[in-house]
Amino acid sequence: MTTLRGTLPPGSPDYVYVPVEVPPGTRELKVFYTYDKPAVPPGTPGNALDIGLFDQRGIDTGFRGWSGGARTEFFVRGDEATPGYLPGPLDPGTWHIVLGPYTVAPQGLSYEVTVTLVEGEPGETPRPVYPADRALGRGRAWYRGDCHLHSWHSDGRRTPAEIGALARAAGLDFINSSEHNTTSSHAHWADVAGDDLLVLLGEEVTTRNGHVLALGTEPGTFVDWRYRARDGRFGRFARRIREAGGLVVPAHPHATCVGCGWKFGFGEADAVEVWNGPYTPDDEVTLAAWDAQLVASVRERGKGRQWLPAMGNSDAHRDPDAVGMPQTVVLAEDLTRAAIQQGLRAGRSYVAESRHVTLSLSVAGGGREAGIGERLAVPEDTPVTVRLEASGVPRCSVRFVTDQGVLFTSEPLPVSGAGVVEWRTTPAYAAYVRAEVRHETALGPVPGAMAAFTNPVFLGAV
Repeated sequence: MTTLRGTLPPGSPDYVYVPVEVPPGTRELKVFYTYDKPAVPPGTPGNALDIGLFDQRGIDTGFRGWSGGARTEFFVRGDEATPGYLPGPLDPGTWHIVLGPYTVAPQGLSYEVTVTLVEGEPGETPRPVYPADRALGRGRAWYRGDCHLHSWHSDGRRTPAEIGALARAAGLDFINSSEHNTTSSHAHWADVAGDDLLVLLGEEVTTRNGHVLALGTEPGTFVDWRYRARDGRFGRFARRIREAGGLVVPAHPHATCVGCGWKFGFGEADAVEVWNGPYTPDDEVTLAAWDAQLVASVRERGKGRQWLPAMGNSDAHRDPDAVGMPQTVVLAEDLTRAAIQQGLRAGRSYVAESRHVTLSLSVAGGGREAGIGERLAVPEDTPVTVRLEASGVPRCSVRFVTDQGVLFTSEPLPVSGAGVVEWRTTPAYAAYVRAEVRHETALGPVPGAMAAFTNPVFLGAV
């Protein structure tokens, strides 16, 4: 047993590497750590210290696990490892414990890491089994999913099996594994998936300048997180996600927690998480920022600028977090990884607070019709009719939003929660139309909490 001690001052590097020599014949590596938490003035962050592990292959390629600040101890063996860590051989050489001083008090952060190496025969590393990349779908249909979830493999408190049961109860057809900075859960979803539930694999890449979902990557794909926006390295890791078959989705870009706000820009994004968990003011800010991006894409579409689809996810960690609140409902050719990703990338989707909410948005005119994520290519002066059919939204109001802002707000829908709302416009007046369904509010002009919103339908010739 070896105890390593040190003190990190304010302004320390984001990551500090503590070397550990692992001799031949080691069966198990155990780590326990503590750090001081002195009192700090109001408004000043206290100490918070993350932890992870890299093996003898080095700190660039030897990733073996990450628990952030969720655990004070972990172990790694050939046959098993603490959730968040990868089982496998304990080859001799210099390993590194990585410490991440998330926040440091003015007094500094004093830590103590105890490493125990157990001799013995190495256990046999299990061959990983991953979920299939398709489930029994309904052909071309609307499928419901939640692509931001945490189990006990990061800072969640639920097992994959418990998440699977909650996903089914929420009416979901697909989910995405998105643990903070680790892929350790990937081999634990095969028994959760089934004909009725597609499980995509990924990671929530958690940097000091924001979080991004690697959505639907190949099993075991590790994406590094050790960089900031000023380093100019994000494009490399975004390409890594796409090369592994995944989507790049910035998560909760206007969240207020330390390091959560998105600072990398959206040039590399395939979609953006506009609604994260229960609807809050930071979601409202994200919605407004996303809408401004839609306006910019309309203004610059002649230059080849693409618009950025929106999605929503629960980011559920533990009780009482509700899996599937909200959920993204996507039109896909079938219930497969490729088809779901294609639908999300194309923006053929809307976001709803629960399985009970169903929307259908269309725009018709000039003998043509277009739906969510599509373009109604008609002359600028063509009269068009915007039509929203909604159910599961009692006493909610419908708002039609364009590049000019909110141009129509309906009376509250009946208590049955079902209704049809129509509005007429032209492409000259509205470059796009998207729908919001809002709950009642007692705050006058302040909009109510979101019940659902759609991606846009674009109007006019390309």
